[in-house]
Amino acid sequence: MTQGIPLATYRLQLTADFGFDAAAAVVPYLKTLGITHLYASPFLKARSGSTHGYDIIDHNALNPELGGEAGFEHLSAVLKAHDLGLILDFVPNHMGVHFADNAWWLDVLEWGSASPHAAFFDIDWDTLPFRRRPGVLLPILGTSYGSALGQGAIELRYEPTDGSLSAWYYEHRLPISPNRYGEILQVVVNAANAGDSAAGKALLAIAAQYRGLTRPRRHEAPAMKAAIAAVDGGAEVIECGLATYRAGPERATETLLLHHLLERQHYRLADWRVATSDINYRRFFDVNSLAGLRVEHPATFQGVHRLVTRLIADDRLQGLRLDHIDGLRDPAGYCQRLRRLIRSAQPDPSQPFYLLVEKILGEGEALPRFAGVHGTTGYEILNTISHVLIDNKGLSELDEVWRQAADLRPDFDPVLLQAKRRVIDTILTSEFTVLARLLARIAAGHYSTRDYSAVVLREALELYVLYFPVYRTYLTATSVSAGDRALIEATIALARANWPNSDAGIFDFLRDALTLDLIAPGNPPHSKPRVRRFALKVQQFTGPTMAKSLEDTAFYRYHRLLALNEVGGNPATRELPVDAFHQAMADRARHWPHALTTTATHDTKRGEDARARLLSLSELSHEWAVGVGKWKQLNARHITTTGNLRSPSVAHEYMIYQALLGAWPLDGPDRSFVERMQSYVVKAAREGKQESSWINVNEAYERNLQDFIANILTPDLSSEFLESFTRFADRTSLLGAMNTISQLTLKATLPGVPDFYQGTELFDFSLVDPDNRRSVDFEQRRKAFVDAPVGWPDLTAHWRDGLFKLQWTRQLLMLRRTFPDIFTQGSYQPLDVSGPHSDHVVAYARQRRRDTLIVIVCRKFARLTDGGRHWLNVDHVDASIDIADFVVRDVAIREALQSGGALPASLALKGFPAAVLPATIQS
Repeated sequence: MTQGIPLATYRLQLTADFGFDAAAAVVPYLKTLGITHLYASPFLKARSGSTHGYDIIDHNALNPELGGEAGFEHLSAVLKAHDLGLILDFVPNHMGVHFADNAWWLDVLEWGSASPHAAFFDIDWDTLPFRRRPGVLLPILGTSYGSALGQGAIELRYEPTDGSLSAWYYEHRLPISPNRYGEILQVVVNAANAGDSAAGKALLAIAAQYRGLTRPRRHEAPAMKAAIAAVDGGAEVIECGLATYRAGPERATETLLLHHLLERQHYRLADWRVATSDINYRRFFDVNSLAGLRVEHPATFQGVHRLVTRLIADDRLQGLRLDHIDGLRDPAGYCQRLRRLIRSAQPDPSQPFYLLVEKILGEGEALPRFAGVHGTTGYEILNTISHVLIDNKGLSELDEVWRQAADLRPDFDPVLLQAKRRVIDTILTSEFTVLARLLARIAAGHYSTRDYSAVVLREALELYVLYFPVYRTYLTATSVSAGDRALIEATIALARANWPNSDAGIFDFLRDALTLDLIAPGNPPHSKPRVRRFALKVQQFTGPTMAKSLEDTAFYRYHRLLALNEVGGNPATRELPVDAFHQAMADRARHWPHALTTTATHDTKRGEDARARLLSLSELSHEWAVGVGKWKQLNARHITTTGNLRSPSVAHEYMIYQALLGAWPLDGPDRSFVERMQSYVVKAAREGKQESSWINVNEAYERNLQDFIANILTPDLSSEFLESFTRFADRTSLLGAMNTISQLTLKATLPGVPDFYQGTELFDFSLVDPDNRRSVDFEQRRKAFVDAPVGWPDLTAHWRDGLFKLQWTRQLLMLRRTFPDIFTQGSYQPLDVSGPHSDHVVAYARQRRRDTLIVIVCRKFARLTDGGRHWLNVDHVDASIDIADFVVRDVAIREALQSGGALPASLALKGFPAAVLPATIQS
């Protein structure tokens, strides 16, 4: 089995329709492609019907819908036979809850804070509003609690096989506390008039025996349930008597009785909308059905990792991708414990175990050093590649086009600030309220700070979160790094500068709480547990706030150039100078040589080739501006205006033209494309949270959006628009195809491990999920290897079929297998480029001892191809690369070289926009 650091990974999205057996069938193809490790989406037991696997309900079972243990054994055997490793996308931060399938969560509902699993979940037991006893809010109702109860949607049921009682709301099971079984048995026996029957007497005897339970005694509950289940005829009596709890219209007494029973449980049922303000368990972002786990708790850590430990020990798992590391209370501590676990489980601890974290880095932010971690999943390098391929000269004009389209300045910061306010005030209000209350309790705990009112503290904390520039800090319970301290202090300074009231020391207090200085020796005594809890929970809050504000709100409001609206990116960024690019890659080679390099994931906002197309708008900005103006005139008759609301809005219309351009099918739009675009624009509107939202759907606006898409893509209604748009799309498609080659070459040769998202070895013009998670035709890709034309001239002449991308991927991965040490241990050396077209070429060398690969990548193709009207003629690329330190192994190139060590780009490229040349160091 392949060990150690991968040379190339391939991400597969496993589903019920594409399980372990289907993945195994793809393995020979991946081997032929040059992949060394299969990188699988979560395959532990998830909620039935899950399309992504992140809603895990049992970390210690393989997903039966994917094929279970037998299917996984088959996949493991096939991987071993083909010498491929396996990397699992592992989810330590959260679990799928509600419904009736998570045993840990159901136990918490049944026993409350006394459940041994209560510590597994991050629940604030004492903060549930309007309730005297500790409990957990369950926002599962589709309407108000009163309405659901009064309509009879909540039903008390008996399970005769195990003697248990539960309330049910459709598919949601709500276990009844065993402390209430005695009183329920009395009520139902009386209601059934069965007190004199043998079954009734037996049930009443059980009720009397357990009536005195005033506190949870788990060891008695199984015997009690078994005794109930064993009563001959008991099920009939209970079923008859449960009618007295059957709520519904015209059943006021029964409704009140059920209500009183529910009020004495360890949970409170609520409308799903109440979660925005009152939820008291940490969620994955704002997803109510994904509850945060406390893996810092030893029993939780052990409970979550048992199966993974076994898979590592059995040598069936060679790597882990840690999902949402920023959601953990202490990522550094978690990684330390995980590394110890891995080393103790590995058959050969001397072999490296590949470990990645899903971490979104802000511009200029460095990844902290986590034990055993080889790097991130690659969003930062994805954006770096895009930034070096755009053209600054067109961005200024795109700024102006966007300003006119949206009537906004092209400054992105105000857009993000407004999005953060919206997120804090709506979908994450509950989590923010927990933090604000905790801060107020800390302040009230000492006379020196008790005059800071709860309202003012909340406002100060909100300003801090609004101006916090990245996803999170990484304090531990005992320390804060110099970098995190500087970040906190800089953010406090920004918040203070924008504070409308008198400061009076409130920001000093907030800073000291966030840095743990408040509990340092010599300071006034404050509650150490509360201060630590506050500082660490703030870190878990800023990440979701940034994610929901930036990726899921601001990206759908700011549309200057959609190619830059990518996870971890800055939509208002400029071109990355080549010198800065080289410096970043040299740093990456030194510090994170094995981090993942990706250009597409299941979470990216558009397909990698759609992004490559849209990058060309920075080179065709004038033509784009003219085209948009014309298309708006042609499509004005399809605009709907209701009152003051235009549908689509001016900004949405501008966004639609870009989205269409990126996803435009090379053979023209069909019905499925129309439907995909309709789904996309509705999601985009809801994510933007202006004209519509997930919480408050504007059905009329969304319907008009869908009609607009249908109308402008119908030839009989919009022939002139379609003709004009198709002409422009043909040009950007050609430029995009050449950008694709550059993007792919960079991904495969820069420091790091290239990851290939499923199906992207051919063109990937997908939209955001779920569009980018569609099934892949692997048979088409297998066949393409056989049917592809021989030679790059033929491949590029027929570029529209995408076969050049498949063959270039295979060739690049063959180079990685031929020169593994260069890519796993090699250095990165920039190469000087000279000549009139030097700005169009990026060149560097990857080197290990004497072995070298010279990489030459073209960019900014519009000026080299008459504005994207024909394929690049490399003879017209007037630039030379300084390779004086190297000897190219290609004999024809070496013989054609003139003295002085200058390699003409046209000689190296051989009719293709990129080249990778094996070489050696000059003696």
